[in-house]
Amino acid sequence: MKRLRRFQSCGIQEHGCQLAFSLIKRRLSLKRLGRVNSGTALCAWVALSVAIPACGARTITDELGRTVIVPEHPHRLVCLMPSVVDDVYALGAGGDIVAVTDFVKYPAAAKTKRSVGTPLAPSIETIVSLHPDLVLEDADMSDTETMTSLQQLGIAVFMVAPHGVEGIYKSLASLGRVLNREDSAQNLIAGLRSREAAVRRRVSGKPVVRVLMPVGFDPVITIGKPAFITELIEIAGGHSVTGNLPLEWQQVSMEAVLAWAPEALVLVRSTRMSTEQIRGRPVWANLPAVKDNRIYFVDDRIELPSPVAFDALEELAREFHP
Repeated sequence: MKRLRRFQSCGIQEHGCQLAFSLIKRRLSLKRLGRVNSGTALCAWVALSVAIPACGARTITDELGRTVIVPEHPHRLVCLMPSVVDDVYALGAGGDIVAVTDFVKYPAAAKTKRSVGTPLAPSIETIVSLHPDLVLEDADMSDTETMTSLQQLGIAVFMVAPHGVEGIYKSLASLGRVLNREDSAQNLIAGLRSREAAVRRRVSGKPVVRVLMPVGFDPVITIGKPAFITELIEIAGGHSVTGNLPLEWQQVSMEAVLAWAPEALVLVRSTRMSTEQIRGRPVWANLPAVKDNRIYFVDDRIELPSPVAFDALEELAREFHP
């Protein structure tokens, strides 16, 4: 806002971009004639360096409560988390993405985008070289030093924090606002809510399956209450036996696993642990889930708090209740 007021003092209002260019042209013409007015020249150069980027700027509050100044229509986006990439594509703005990070899989078209590095350590130099209008990031996975550096360089960073299924809806609405795609966001959210409701109706009244989802075996790492996957399991007609653990990802003992006696195991298909390998582990072989051959493999979409998670949700419900 200070910058906009400065331009207004030079006579530049909402049409600052057009006036900036005309001032530059006039300055160059006057310079050739040796008649450059210092006030006009200063206003012209200020208009060029600041007014043009600020044209049509909006002030938006992100999901951390931070005030972010963004262009009216951002068209050069850098997405620093795979889930955010999926969000943006689902909103119909995939063509505006100029770069993503490593490990992006969904949608398939996103894999052709340039990478700026890993989600936790993106290259600031590469991001700056792409001249983005806006950087989009998941607050839970962001690197504070990187975000601070980008902001100091004048690059707008908008944060989302998709906690739980409702958090996915909230983040889609937030991105819809910042990308000027609110109608698309509302339609998308309505469609996802409809899919969630259909799954709930499908499993309603059916026996709840007691589930353990190990994401690591040596040591055993599993999901806790804060993990949105815990909520997906509940919606799909299951109950995570580790749903009361305080951490999103938590190490547990094999003694605890045996005590929980899960009726089913849920693993991501990309895991290196096969059904045969699990059966070959002496302690695991004693679990009801293994004895009854209820080991379910789900797509890795379940790991992303974004629209593709609903594909995994529907698949999980079919596994629990064929």
